[in-house]
Amino acid sequence: MVEPVPRATSRENGTPHDPAVEIAAAGRIWRLPGVYAPQADSYFLSAVMRREGIGPGLDVLDVCTGSGVLALGAARLGARVTAVDVSRRAVLSARLNALAARVPVTVLRGDLLTGMSPGSFDVVVSNPPYVPAPDTQLPRRGACRAWDAGRDGRILLDRICEQAPAVLRSGGRLLMVHSALCDPDETVRRLTQAGLAAEVRDRLSIPFGPVMAERIRWLRENGMVPAGITTEELVVVRARRD
Repeated sequence: MVEPVPRATSRENGTPHDPAVEIAAAGRIWRLPGVYAPQADSYFLSAVMRREGIGPGLDVLDVCTGSGVLALGAARLGARVTAVDVSRRAVLSARLNALAARVPVTVLRGDLLTGMSPGSFDVVVSNPPYVPAPDTQLPRRGACRAWDAGRDGRILLDRICEQAPAVLRSGGRLLMVHSALCDPDETVRRLTQAGLAAEVRDRLSIPFGPVMAERIRWLRENGMVPAGITTEELVVVRARRD
């Protein structure tokens, strides 16, 4: 059984971007139960991808593809796209969506960038799990596998920062979205240390979603969210290999 994805309604602050444009461009996205439903972070990164000029002649890798919404967006722009996810249900969902959209996307099951050939991509995009969670380990099953990422939300972010530089060609770019709760400066630092020119490319403030709202007491008790704050800032980190 597949479920239609609910529509996102968030707005990017300080730019003319209208999320309705990205939602309409994505078309109808289906997902198996337990697969992450595209939300504000997905459409935020999609908008940045368009502004980055992703298009024909580029090889794009979508890491933690989930339903495949970012992979489909890159394929519609004319890029050659590979998508990867550790979840079997996500792989099936992304393949189904690529088939329904009639766009060529190679969808693989794998552990982040493990096994990818060095220097094989012009662009790596990723919307990985990044929500801080009480458990110090990644969940092995259940819907929370799509968002939980350890006490500081950085288990997968740090691994992507470590692995992505090797698969980028000269001039290649990494575009990764995550919450400001996960320390964007640390993401920039790690990517810079790995030899990339990194910066926070864009920021977007949105109301807390269901997961963050359900976890708000724990987040406040652990000093991650001050009392009275009801919004979350998303960032897109851009890193380029010279």
